[in-house]
Amino acid sequence: MEKKLPIIGVSGSVIIDQGGIFPGYRRSYVNEDYIHAVVQNGGAPFILPVVEDEAVIANYIDTIDALILSGGHDVSPQFYDEEPELALGDIYPARDRFEFTLIELAKKKGIPILGICRGAQVINVCHGGSLWQDLAHRENTTIKHMQGHNPELVTHTVTIEEGTILQGILQEKTLRVNSFHHQLIKHPAREFVISATAADGAIEAIEHASYPFLLGIQWHPEMLHKSEPLMNRLFQQLIDHARGEEESK
Repeated sequence: MEKKLPIIGVSGSVIIDQGGIFPGYRRSYVNEDYIHAVVQNGGAPFILPVVEDEAVIANYIDTIDALILSGGHDVSPQFYDEEPELALGDIYPARDRFEFTLIELAKKKGIPILGICRGAQVINVCHGGSLWQDLAHRENTTIKHMQGHNPELVTHTVTIEEGTILQGILQEKTLRVNSFHHQLIKHPAREFVISATAADGAIEAIEHASYPFLLGIQWHPEMLHKSEPLMNRLFQQLIDHARGEEESK
């Protein structure tokens, strides 16, 4: 009998049809690259549709062995005590609250958590951190963080901090990444350390100082799972933690 694969929950979102026979129709979804990255690295993906019922969310967490928080909407500034600024993009506060609950329950269960792009920002805000609502608001000169339409192209450099969990996973001091975001982490939450920065000083990764595996990555490693094999280590480590295998290494 084959060994049971760890179940990796991937937080979903909602897309609204702009045309066709059902304009305005809402569909739960997640981008396929998350699914393929999990499967390629030994996990069984489980999409978690946005719901408000906490009993349903609790059942999600009971079912899964690890949590990935996916990309998407801007995080609503109401959750870090700011008013919306002119460059703020589409927000979905119900999804923010949904993912905050996922994080809280996942931590109570003690399972590994990986946030990607928006997911990293959600992790930060959930723990009391804040965001730049648009990269143009930074006082410092900022490089291009919204690269265009090729998800597998790496465009800018990040430097990884020595001694961090992220450095232990990737075993690199610098690497090039893809970039599809206009918001940035402004003030990291108190329990977190900065794992990686871009050349302009923008925060590219954070990690919890004491929780065994709670990482936020600003770039999109799932989009690079075929073109940049190094990025698979993030998913491999998440899945190893989900199995409990990291303790024996």
